[in-house]
Amino acid sequence: MAYEQQILHILSHVGERGISVSALAKHVYNHCNTLFTQPDFQQVYTQVQQYLLKNSKSAYSLIESTGRRGYYRLNTQGSADARQLMLNFLEEEPVEEETESEKPSQDLSLNLFDDF
Repeated sequence: MAYEQQILHILSHVGERGISVSALAKHVYNHCNTLFTQPDFQQVYTQVQQYLLKNSKSAYSLIESTGRRGYYRLNTQGSADARQLMLNFLEEEPVEEETESEKPSQDLSLNLFDDF
């Protein structure tokens, strides 16, 4: 599927609360919408909806329904693949390295109002 990576990335960020199909489709649409390519929103919505339905059928599926109608999340309890995805996406976040203590910078600018 064309939008699988974007769907999984967004689902990994929403966590346990899940996201609605329409909000997910909007995120995917905005991610794929560029100056030169503008996909049809209805087509994106349909493909996102079909992907979610196809991948949330059993208790061991990658995606699960949250219990609210139309809301989905990654199935981290029943799917080892979903747990692995959460780890992979969490590792992609940039890690801030601690730098050595920064020396205070000196003000080397000239003062125009100094008396000579």
